[in-house]
Amino acid sequence: MNYFVTGTDTGVGKTFVTALLVRALRKTGLNSVALKPICCGSREDVHILRAASGGELSMEEMNPQYFDIEAAPLAASRNHLEPVNLDFLAAWFQSHRAQRQSLLVEGAGGWMTPLAAKQTMADLAGLFQLPVLIVVPNRLGCINHTLLTVENIRSRGLECAGLILNSMEKKQSLAARTNRENLQEACAVPILFEIHPGQQALELDRA
Repeated sequence: MNYFVTGTDTGVGKTFVTALLVRALRKTGLNSVALKPICCGSREDVHILRAASGGELSMEEMNPQYFDIEAAPLAASRNHLEPVNLDFLAAWFQSHRAQRQSLLVEGAGGWMTPLAAKQTMADLAGLFQLPVLIVVPNRLGCINHTLLTVENIRSRGLECAGLILNSMEKKQSLAARTNRENLQEACAVPILFEIHPGQQALELDRA
């Protein structure tokens, strides 16, 4: 099971969800790991993913391009005078794929976050040719953002494999209570999981 994990925006819980998924996959017996090709600002996300992956890879193996400025990769890399290198990332990904039954690759920011001049996170996902999972924050406005993201994924000839609805607040608004039903009606993409506040595990079918 190999997926590219994106979100409708930054701060929607991609790392939390990716960690839940990789732990669940490893529990089924797969040698799954999570990867973060590009990280900007704090590297806490990489630490979380490394722990969920059983500490099998070093930080550099998991996250080959790191910029310590909290900004989109385009701005952060220009500040470092070190452009994002898609050819390098393609070779890095293939070396991991040759060794693993399952990879979860987490993007940075949202689907169209800029990486370089005229290149976005969507181009990186296209380079890896992985089915895409979208982490959707269960809040007002998520339906519009989700439909736009799904439309762009499909326009690039990529598979949108599913949505993961992430509820981050215990007290839900009317929008949050009805988003799942409305997304199912508006979007021909399955909702694979609905994550609830404080949830610490996912159960996957071992078959």
